[in-house]
Amino acid sequence: MSIEVKVPVLPESVADAIIATWHKQPGDSVHRDENLVDLETDKVVLEVPAPVDGVLKSILKATGATVGSQELIAIIEAGAVAAAPAAAPAAPPAAPPAAAAATTTAAASSGGGANLSPAGRRVAEENKLDPAAVAGTGRAGQVTKEDLVNFMRSGGSAAAPAAPVAAASPSPSTPSIPVPSGPRSEQRVPMTRMRGRIAERMMQAKNSIAMLTSFNEINLRTVGEMRKTHGEAFEKTHGVKLGFMSFFVRAAAEALKRHPIVNASVDGNDVIYHGYSDISIAVATDRGLVTPVLRDAETMSFADIEKAIGVFAKKAREGGLALEDLQGGTFTITNGGTFGSLFSTPIVNPPQSAILGMHAIKERAIVDNGSVIAAPMMYVAISYDHRIIDGKDAVLFLVDIKNQLENPQRMLLGL
Repeated sequence: MSIEVKVPVLPESVADAIIATWHKQPGDSVHRDENLVDLETDKVVLEVPAPVDGVLKSILKATGATVGSQELIAIIEAGAVAAAPAAAPAAPPAAPPAAAAATTTAAASSGGGANLSPAGRRVAEENKLDPAAVAGTGRAGQVTKEDLVNFMRSGGSAAAPAAPVAAASPSPSTPSIPVPSGPRSEQRVPMTRMRGRIAERMMQAKNSIAMLTSFNEINLRTVGEMRKTHGEAFEKTHGVKLGFMSFFVRAAAEALKRHPIVNASVDGNDVIYHGYSDISIAVATDRGLVTPVLRDAETMSFADIEKAIGVFAKKAREGGLALEDLQGGTFTITNGGTFGSLFSTPIVNPPQSAILGMHAIKERAIVDNGSVIAAPMMYVAISYDHRIIDGKDAVLFLVDIKNQLENPQRMLLGL
């Protein structure tokens, strides 16, 4: 019996998807719940599992095709058994050394027997890349399109042709301008759906929000001492390390209660006040920045926050984030300090109205009770939509964050 394989129902915020990688080809055996194809949306990569055991009869949408919700993409013959592979032909006689070398070179330039996804094979052939030089991150070590694109971005390329014979050197008395030797490579690759969506959202923020940024600095000595004193016991009790992010999330959740306009959003001519704090945490991945959401962060303990962030980070690295993990959010926290950023102006993520930017912690000289001391300081920034948030509200919100983190007992006591 023929079984239809369709695109899953996509959320309203996702218009369509692109066929990224087929993991099976017509005639292959498939098993129930085995991943057949990856669909790339502007937010996540969705896996489409086989609904039954059988044989993949036909693929109706090729790699790279754009598909919509519930669109038919393949047919499976339920209960069928794949035909046995044909017997391998007799091995040809050994080629002379020169011919063998040429064969090896040709195989490398075309992908040879490397474990390549269909999209990856096309990229390798078009750009004359040797897949053997690329570490695969797909299933069973498969080299994906993204692996090859990242390889090219990091400086990898096809073997360069032989350099031309150098021109005669000018006489010592003649001034010369250095001329690049050999070809200079360029690679043109299309944006992924996620990168395109990020670009669209950033332009939306730039063009539709009256954005302004305010700054402050925080002495994190007390927070550091708490982590040093109680970190080991915290990890033994809760099974997760006590990081800085949980302090910032708790401080933000408390500050949002006292400054609800920072937690609000604009909808046409209306301002929507949210009676909850769904805090988005920016997580960097190889495919781009994603912002999974901590729901009702104001009710979460330090341990709950650290565990949730750990789960999101693991899912983001493995490409396992679901659409519901990313949807919503009333406020965002981003930490450029993990990459060494000392100062930045984060961009608001519409329809949210504000974003808190964390940065690197640096020992700096400060004046404390009339004495100059070294302290672990962090610059923090809040970018906000000036249409609904006045400068006073943004500055007071940031001062509230500062006061809580310099006196952590305040957030523990709800002060």
